[in-house]
Amino acid sequence: MTTDSYDIKIDVETHYIEEQSLPEQGRYVFAYTITIENCGNVPAQLLRRHWVITDSNNRVQEVKGEGVIGEQPHLKPGENFRYTSGTMLETPVGSMKGSYQMVADDGVEFDADIPPFSLSIPRILH
Repeated sequence: MTTDSYDIKIDVETHYIEEQSLPEQGRYVFAYTITIENCGNVPAQLLRRHWVITDSNNRVQEVKGEGVIGEQPHLKPGENFRYTSGTMLETPVGSMKGSYQMVADDGVEFDADIPPFSLSIPRILH
């Protein structure tokens, strides 16, 4: 078994959704688009997700669940899956990180780490 057999690359783009946010009520809505790419050499399926969402008051929300947006994508080597979801914070700045629990076609279960990324309203961070 080589370590590159199970290599999932995750890219994230974020977007503040001003029209759904109510800053005066502590409601800041963000969308994030995730691209999951199988850079390994074994097909694998995403089974579950685990998110840790932190706002600038250090309030932490943990989210666990089956799949993403109701799907459990199966990715052959070189394939990718892209989806958009969202979250709400009580502060204008926060961060997310997490992992996807994967199972390869050879039965090996492994985690694909989602690197930390920032959520912030435009022009608040320099």
